[in-house]
Amino acid sequence: MQHPLEFYTAEKERFEQEYKSFKKQLALSSSLRLFVFLSAATGIYFFFGQVEILVSIIVIWAVLFFFLLTRHSKLQYKSDLNKALIDLNKTEIKALNQDYFSLNPGNEFIDPAHPYSYDIDLFGKGSFFQYCNRTVTPEGKLEFVEKLRNSDISNILERQNGIKELSQKPKWRQQFSALASLVKVEHPAKEIADWIHNYKSVFPKFLFFLPKVFSAVSLVLIVLVFTDVVAEQILLIWFFVGLGISGAFLKKVNELYGDANKAKDTFKQYHKLLNEIETASFESKILKEKQQEIQTESLKASAIFAKFSKRLDSFDQRNNLIIAVFGNAFLLRDLQHAHKVEKWIYSYKDKVEDWFKVIAFFDAKNSLANFAFNHPSYVFPEIEKNKLAIAAKNLGHPLLKEAQRVDNDFYIENLQFYIVTGANMAGKSTFLRTVSLSIVMANMGLPVCAAEFKYSPIKLITSMRTSDSLTENESYFFSELKRLKFIVDEIKNEDYFIILDEILKGTNSTDKAIGSKKFVQKLVNSKATGIIATHDLSLCEIEKELPEIKNYYFDAEIINDELFFDYKLKEGICKNMNASFLLKKMEII
Repeated sequence: MQHPLEFYTAEKERFEQEYKSFKKQLALSSSLRLFVFLSAATGIYFFFGQVEILVSIIVIWAVLFFFLLTRHSKLQYKSDLNKALIDLNKTEIKALNQDYFSLNPGNEFIDPAHPYSYDIDLFGKGSFFQYCNRTVTPEGKLEFVEKLRNSDISNILERQNGIKELSQKPKWRQQFSALASLVKVEHPAKEIADWIHNYKSVFPKFLFFLPKVFSAVSLVLIVLVFTDVVAEQILLIWFFVGLGISGAFLKKVNELYGDANKAKDTFKQYHKLLNEIETASFESKILKEKQQEIQTESLKASAIFAKFSKRLDSFDQRNNLIIAVFGNAFLLRDLQHAHKVEKWIYSYKDKVEDWFKVIAFFDAKNSLANFAFNHPSYVFPEIEKNKLAIAAKNLGHPLLKEAQRVDNDFYIENLQFYIVTGANMAGKSTFLRTVSLSIVMANMGLPVCAAEFKYSPIKLITSMRTSDSLTENESYFFSELKRLKFIVDEIKNEDYFIILDEILKGTNSTDKAIGSKKFVQKLVNSKATGIIATHDLSLCEIEKELPEIKNYYFDAEIINDELFFDYKLKEGICKNMNASFLLKKMEII
């Protein structure tokens, strides 16, 4: 497989060349339309008064102009799609160079109450969401967010296989994302799906065959009038009868049309995404199952969506005054289309939401596969359900630049608890977030930033960042106590990997030491597994009392009056602290 940067650079250059070609074709197309219009105008000027020639000119002009207009629209769409593909590759080139801060940070998903997302910067500026998310549809984005937040530890190998397979289809993924980026709808798919699923007919059943009978009678009357069999007044009376019937149901038709019109653009665009999914060839179980969800016994889901889109387009022609008047007067046209729309709804009302979900699934899955493709050196975790919790070699944080990142080996067994001490800025918090994010990524089926990673799937819960709340009249200490209470309650029901950073900061040192020790003892007695970082060296004494406790540290050295950090995890207790040195160095004291 080609290196990601080489692939994106080559694709960008290819699409840029094609884009230049499309621009030339569009310019030529515009010139042709202008030429046809001027030719028709010239012909009308010179042959004005000669009816047969004028009619021929107008008909030829109309046909040519419609053909050129349709061709121009198709060319414009291809050009827009090509431009979207250029932008996709530019985005990936920038992201590979750690320039991703212009992407959506997902601030709306920041949730301090979540078991781990707030502590490990899953959302916000510089977050994993901002780095990894490439979803294009609103539903896909929500699906991706749910994957980040739900900590699901089932079917991980199947997820891995799906991500691996999609990661090897970069062109397919880009085509899907480019098509999705051209979808411009005012109403989300969820709103449309809910309307269709909950729709109840407001028209009497006899109205659905009345337009056919009425249209047939209208045709007969028109023929009879032109053959002078019946008087024109009969046709006129029939004209107003048709308008009267249509007018009686105008309010109900308008309501249906208003709701259907909201769905028109959605179906017009989304059928192309369904077609991409249907025509792809997948091998992994999870992708094939999703692909099968949009298969029906007769038509493809994309064809069904396209068919409904055409019906809605036809329904939309009621806004044409001539069609509205004569179509309803002689054909009861509004009632015909109301019937067709309702018939489609009743045929597929229980499937539409699932089809939208499949689109969202692939949109979200594409982001995960894109991440895997962009990091060929990362490894997919091996699952080992035994006493092992995590065994990682060269584990690093994926958001740190490779040249600046310091990786660590890390091994912990189930029911073990590590106490990590260290000087300020020595790397404790970064290490905690590295372990936390690797668990989240592994549970999602993603490759992790490591040379080797084995683990027993487990949910994550953290307490690393707490704040007071003026609006809720809560002190910092009380907020922290609530978080710890939340953790204690959660581990009663399920196994969690617990990561804590400097607990009980809101109380005095003596009280903190006593409380921290008792809390760690409680966690160990609860059969918990995890890590706690602290500056309180007295907490390390628990290692002598409980065999489940192990002490590790990050060190800092003062060399030639300068601080030196190696950011490497070592076994034991930190002896070198640096707060006083930094205060003096910065001339604060």
